[in-house]
Amino acid sequence: MVKAGKAARKVGPLATSPSHLMHRALQLALDIYAEETGADGLTQRQFAVLEAVSIKAGLTQTELVRMTGIDRSTLADLVTRMTSKGLLERERSTLDARAKAVRLSAEGSARLEAARPLVEAADKRIMALLPKGQRETFLNQLADLAAAADAAPDAAKAEAKAAKKALKAAEKEAKKAEKAAKKADRPAKPAKVKKPKLKLVEPT
Repeated sequence: MVKAGKAARKVGPLATSPSHLMHRALQLALDIYAEETGADGLTQRQFAVLEAVSIKAGLTQTELVRMTGIDRSTLADLVTRMTSKGLLERERSTLDARAKAVRLSAEGSARLEAARPLVEAADKRIMALLPKGQRETFLNQLADLAAAADAAPDAAKAEAKAAKKALKAAEKEAKKAEKAAKKADRPAKPAKVKKPKLKLVEPT
């Protein structure tokens, strides 16, 4: 195990780039996962989908996206391939007649049970690369990042809604200003001069 501070740290912009470092860490994690599960084992995403479905049967695609964090288009293709392999079964959702729900097949359940100890071994190998005193903090930080990823779509929707509302308000104010400017440019109407009324005086 590499002790904290003992490894030679690289210098340069990549050494301080969180996105680059997380990508490198992800590569390492996936390599360890592949070594433990084997060439014929479930991929990390397949395992995540099966585990999610095992927690709650009859999940729709929208619910699977929320639970696994896999984007909708990738998940749709993944579920299709896993169904064709006999790992999942599709059925009409009981809550939404327009949606398709998925559940574990007997094959999928058996593959999941076989994969769990292998995935656990991979996780232990990954965590063993960190000092014991840092592991819980590391997991908490990963959980915080995952929570931020889960909240991102809703935050983006709220931001778009606020921007649309602000645009409408700005357009309304612009129309008011334009109307006021046109009114100010109109020539003033001449004041009406009241003609004196002539009284006829009858001769006496």
